[in-house]
Amino acid sequence: MKYGTIKLNYVIIEKRMEKTLDLFEYMRKKEMKKESPLASRMRPTTIEEVVGQQHIIGKDKLLYRAIKADKFKSIIFYGPPGTGKTTLAKVIASTTKGEFTQLNATVSGKKDMEEVVNKAKENLGMYGKKTILFVDEIHRFNKGQQDYLLPFVEDGTIVLIGATTENPYFEVNGALISRSVIFELKPLTVEDIKTLIRRAVTDVEKGMGAYNAVIDEEAVAFLADASNGDARTALNAIELGVLTTEPSQDGRIHIDINTASECIQKRNVGYDKDGDNHYDTISAFIKSMRGSDPQATVYYLAKMLYAGESVTFIARRIMICAAEDVGNADPRALQVAVSAAEAVHQLGMPEARIPLAQAAIYVASAPKSNAAYLAIDKALELVRNERTYDIPPYLKDAHYSGAKKLGHGLDYKYAHDYDKHYVNQQYLPDEIKDMVFYEPTDNGYEKNIKEYFSYIYE
Repeated sequence: MKYGTIKLNYVIIEKRMEKTLDLFEYMRKKEMKKESPLASRMRPTTIEEVVGQQHIIGKDKLLYRAIKADKFKSIIFYGPPGTGKTTLAKVIASTTKGEFTQLNATVSGKKDMEEVVNKAKENLGMYGKKTILFVDEIHRFNKGQQDYLLPFVEDGTIVLIGATTENPYFEVNGALISRSVIFELKPLTVEDIKTLIRRAVTDVEKGMGAYNAVIDEEAVAFLADASNGDARTALNAIELGVLTTEPSQDGRIHIDINTASECIQKRNVGYDKDGDNHYDTISAFIKSMRGSDPQATVYYLAKMLYAGESVTFIARRIMICAAEDVGNADPRALQVAVSAAEAVHQLGMPEARIPLAQAAIYVASAPKSNAAYLAIDKALELVRNERTYDIPPYLKDAHYSGAKKLGHGLDYKYAHDYDKHYVNQQYLPDEIKDMVFYEPTDNGYEKNIKEYFSYIYE
């Protein structure tokens, strides 16, 4: 009896200790939550709170329906940093009835995975409860670690949610890929980031609302643009700005564009992508290429890239300049510009800066001629303002029965049958037979074109 009493007391003490430890753990987590970064505190807990990524979480989309129904197979989230991969995993954690476990592939090993798998087997066997394993940076797992998870994903012991900034088709085991749904997350739009910034400043419970802060719309726009689609970057800047700025005389903390540029460690270059400076800078960039100044060309290119200008927009302007201002003085300029545009599409920033610089410098350094540009505009002007003249009959299509009866194609001279593969033949309509549209210059390759015409006309 005495032994039983001692044992009972021991059990009571043990339970009290467990409750005390649970209380300490609760207080620790509560304190950590209070001290955790703003980006972590602002993380949504429901799918409705998530900003952006509507192409995968819109109400009619598969992922939205799967989360709401708590029924989904293994998932891999793929996209740039700060686009919501971990956020979506946490939303699933807060809504699922299953056991949610998280590992980070940069610090976790096989022992950690074994513990998760054993616990998952217990959950499934004893309680009929599924286990969701979220692996952040899953591309960091080596092939052996990924192979270890495969059979447990396959038999349903665990539901895998992987997050990666790398292309999963290159970095993740093909067998895992085939058993998962890949969701690609896009960089958040400027408007998405603006929404998050305003929410962070005013939200009293999760955000910085208790600090009585206000932010200028100019600063909101600058941060939204400078963060380059990364919500975490914008929220970190907001937090730093609010915590390090002294209240003004009105008792409020004012975040202006200067504070914003300091907090994001990016200088405000006064570049409004919808305003005059945008047009002034692109104008200077084009005129520098046209004016054969590669130094100024690179400077204005750098200014646009630093300000977050669209790389595809820049690539298009280089292609136009290559055709309009270089033309046939160096026909390769357009080839280089088109190749750079394709490279930009394939690479994205920051690597896209390299082919853009190469193409812009090539165009700036190439010999110049706008003869092709002038020729097409002169011809368009004529076509636009004068009546349409009839094509000489010998130039008309003769590949159908009855063409000869109409006189089409008769007496046409085939150039390759003559010396120099050229024959003196009128190609323009009679009314404008002496018109000159294209006049090659003496620059670059166009000088060769001019010499070729002199050669065949002799």
